[in-house]
Amino acid sequence: MEARPQRLSLDELHQLRWLIGGALMILSVATVFYLDIDSGIMAAVALAGIAAGLARPRLPARVPAWVHRLAFPAIVLFFAGDLRVTGQLLPAIVRLDLMLLLYRGISYRARRDDLQVVVLGLFLIVVAGVLTVSLLFAAQILVFTACALCLLLVVTIAESTEGGQAPKLAVRGVVPPWAAHADWGRLWARLREVADWRLLASAAGLFGGVVLVSGLLFLAIPRFQLENSLFLERFVTKRAMTGFNDSIKFGDITEITQDDSIAFNVDLSDPSQAPRSPYWRMIVLDQYGNGGFKLSPVLRSELGRERTSANILGVGATGARGLATWTFYVESGVSRYLPLLGNFWALRFREAQNFRYSPDMAIVSLRDEPASMTAFRVEGMSPDSTELHDRQFAAMWRKRGPAGLHVQLGLQLSEADRAALGRIVAGLAVPAGAGAQEFADRAMAWLRRSHRYSLSPRIPDGPGDPLVRWMASGESGHCELFAGALVLMARSAGYPAHVVTGFKGGTWNAYSGNYTIRNSDAHAWTEVWDSGRDAWLREDPLAVSAASELALEKGDAALAGLMDRSWSARLNSLRVFWYRRIVNFDQQSQVDTLRAVRDVTGNSGRWLREATAAAAGRIKAWFRGPWDLARLVRVAGTVLAAVAAGWGISNLRWRIASVGRGGRTDPVRREAGRWLARVDGPQALVADLQRLRYGPAPTWPRPADVFRNARRAASGSRRSRRRAAWQSRP
Repeated sequence: MEARPQRLSLDELHQLRWLIGGALMILSVATVFYLDIDSGIMAAVALAGIAAGLARPRLPARVPAWVHRLAFPAIVLFFAGDLRVTGQLLPAIVRLDLMLLLYRGISYRARRDDLQVVVLGLFLIVVAGVLTVSLLFAAQILVFTACALCLLLVVTIAESTEGGQAPKLAVRGVVPPWAAHADWGRLWARLREVADWRLLASAAGLFGGVVLVSGLLFLAIPRFQLENSLFLERFVTKRAMTGFNDSIKFGDITEITQDDSIAFNVDLSDPSQAPRSPYWRMIVLDQYGNGGFKLSPVLRSELGRERTSANILGVGATGARGLATWTFYVESGVSRYLPLLGNFWALRFREAQNFRYSPDMAIVSLRDEPASMTAFRVEGMSPDSTELHDRQFAAMWRKRGPAGLHVQLGLQLSEADRAALGRIVAGLAVPAGAGAQEFADRAMAWLRRSHRYSLSPRIPDGPGDPLVRWMASGESGHCELFAGALVLMARSAGYPAHVVTGFKGGTWNAYSGNYTIRNSDAHAWTEVWDSGRDAWLREDPLAVSAASELALEKGDAALAGLMDRSWSARLNSLRVFWYRRIVNFDQQSQVDTLRAVRDVTGNSGRWLREATAAAAGRIKAWFRGPWDLARLVRVAGTVLAAVAAGWGISNLRWRIASVGRGGRTDPVRREAGRWLARVDGPQALVADLQRLRYGPAPTWPRPADVFRNARRAASGSRRSRRRAAWQSRP
């Protein structure tokens, strides 16, 4: 007779253990690719080695014995040298983890080695989640946890199959039996054959329930700053993006605009105050020379000494408390300078930071480039201000003496270049005594007439300053050339000016309700000093004038033109939701989340009660309706049709199941199984039923005769039991 499906053999358990362990290592190593750590080549080598060992379990037996003897000393020496050369602890530990996983992937593993794989992989998963603060971390930790639990379960079953002994490490150079006969297709077929789908569904439901409860607790329980509490960001150095540093060369900002990745997201407490085209200031560059701008020592000194605090008190107006609150989520790799719209009343970090702050220039600079997403909240920041008041520079301008004034007016040009620049400024025909605003309007109008915008400009070759040559050539240019040209023209006319780099504009995510600013929004513009207002005026040669910007729509009208409903916006809304949940400046977001869960639950219960009551009322009304002959015929026909449909579906299901599962759910076998549970004898009848249940179809007796005999035997057994019960009465 055909036997029941056997359980997995010991060799099959070892194959399954090898397969799950390899998948676990691949999942953890893959996280290194989106870390800003120079380990991409090593991660690729580790993935290739692990994948080769996973696909061909015979390969680890071919690794020479001397490799195993020298592996751990070589790994330790490499780690020590890496730490000595780079001086960065966390990247060195990550590369050490990669080497250990690679070694485990190309050698046969015992039980303790499988446990090491779980620990090593978990370390990489956690590091990637902490340093990137990514929504992908949630999915990865769930998949990793499920795989790790499966691996531990298989290891435990293998131990019990071997009589409680832990799986022994294979003899080096010898292919173990399970690896010699490894066939992943056949293993998958065996897993389907022995799988108890009800048990698997129950386990999946239990795991999903635990995840759901954990998620609710995650939203409700106050959290601490994970990455800073683990100090991981202090052991890795991130590189700032080109262009947002203390200096700029022509073309740096344009390189950033080629990248469409997200730079930062901004939440706004009052969308009615949202401007249509905000300018996110980051760095002020005032010293010009050698074809580029940089932060001068004078302006750097205005940043003051470094402080450590979680709060910065700004110089916003007394009525600024009524303005909206802006919450920034800045991705890593943008800059250590924070994006701001201008002066503010207060800026608050999640925890104490090392920073330098210039209240007059509205610049906040962190000590180090953040290694992960940085969040901060700004209160009392005017969204539509086109001027920045600078009390310190106003005092310098009145005295006409300090060195900072000369920097803001400095040209550092040859006599020939000064003469060429003077001719351009004279051609503007600016009236005597004109203010900074009128001069800037005339200069920007000339730049727009003489040059077109292009991401691929051409600066003519020749002697002298490259920016002056470009101004005289009429060639097209990008934002840095326009902004730099306006600075030189203003300084030549006696107006202090400097370049500001940052971002302009952005989109409004229609799904999460926030600004999304991408690297492609990087921009450079000019600020010109107006002595009449004691303020720097924002002037952008590639946009409408600053005075005209005040007339642009705000609020819903402005956001309608910035609305983004693309699929990338859908994905970014998940990122923003994740940031909102893990970045808590207060507990209000948790209260709102729990209130929303309560409202949804209450509304669902109310809807269910109302729907049930309405359905019961309709049923009562239907039964109370008049029952004539036509209605009786319709009801009878409906019942007969339902019975026929049920019989047809049941019969079709049995036939499909019988074909799809190799006959194990054949109706005859199912019927024989039911009679086996009810009939005790005779022995010949039991043998016929067992043949129908488990035996090959050609050896079957006639099923109808066997089932008829089974009914008779069951009926005789019932009569015998009743007779015995009657006779046993007192």
